[in-house]
Amino acid sequence: MFEANRLTEPLIWYVSYRSNISPKRDDGERKLTRATRKFKDEAEARQFAEQIIEKGWSAIAGTLNPHTPKKTIASTQILDWIAGKH
Repeated sequence: MFEANRLTEPLIWYVSYRSNISPKRDDGERKLTRATRKFKDEAEARQFAEQIIEKGWSAIAGTLNPHTPKKTIASTQILDWIAGKH
C-alpha cells in the first residue's frame, strides 16, 4: 500500500543541472547539456542538488507549476539553499 501511495504522490520540486564540462560537437563547438529531475519534496531535491554540486556541476531548483507558493532557487543561491539558509 505504501508503495502505491508513493507512486501517486505529486512531484513538486525540480533540480535542473549541467556539467561544467561541455562536450564538443562534430563541428568543434561546445554543446551545453542540461537535465532535470523531479522530486516529491524539498528534502529529496536538496540532497540531489548537493550531490550535483559536489561533482562540480551547476544547478538550479524550484517548485513545479501549479504548486504554490512558487519557489525558485538560482545557481547563486543554491549553496545557501542546500545548507537550509534559504
